[in-house]
Amino acid sequence: MGRRGDYKHFLPLQTRWADNDIYGHVNNVAHYGYFDTVVNEFLISQKVLDIHNGPVIGLVVETGCKYFVPLEFPQKLEGALRVAHIGNSSVRYELAIFKAGDDAPAAEGHFIHVYVDRDARKPVPLPQQFRKALETILV
Repeated sequence: MGRRGDYKHFLPLQTRWADNDIYGHVNNVAHYGYFDTVVNEFLISQKVLDIHNGPVIGLVVETGCKYFVPLEFPQKLEGALRVAHIGNSSVRYELAIFKAGDDAPAAEGHFIHVYVDRDARKPVPLPQQFRKALETILV
């Protein structure tokens, strides 16, 4: 299990009423939504991902999550992001969800994205500006 200091980029998050399941805690599927939000916020804020018209998009080819502490509504959270590997057309993002202010994560996970041509859906090399943005959070 990582710690807060192991991550490079943070985003405040808030649980939503709809995130809770019948057992009174945030359902596991919501964690993937938080992860997706953190990755895409980073890429959009770095101006390397145009979700509407960009020629390159990322497709998830692998994902996983480990859960350590249950979350619930209402709760303030922080999403954390780092990049573990940058390939020719792929990136391994590593993520964590922290209860606001905690040093240990409530959950940790990863996404591997392969970047493809939007229309052809064939892998393409990462654009140089994209690669440079990812290198700022590479561990």
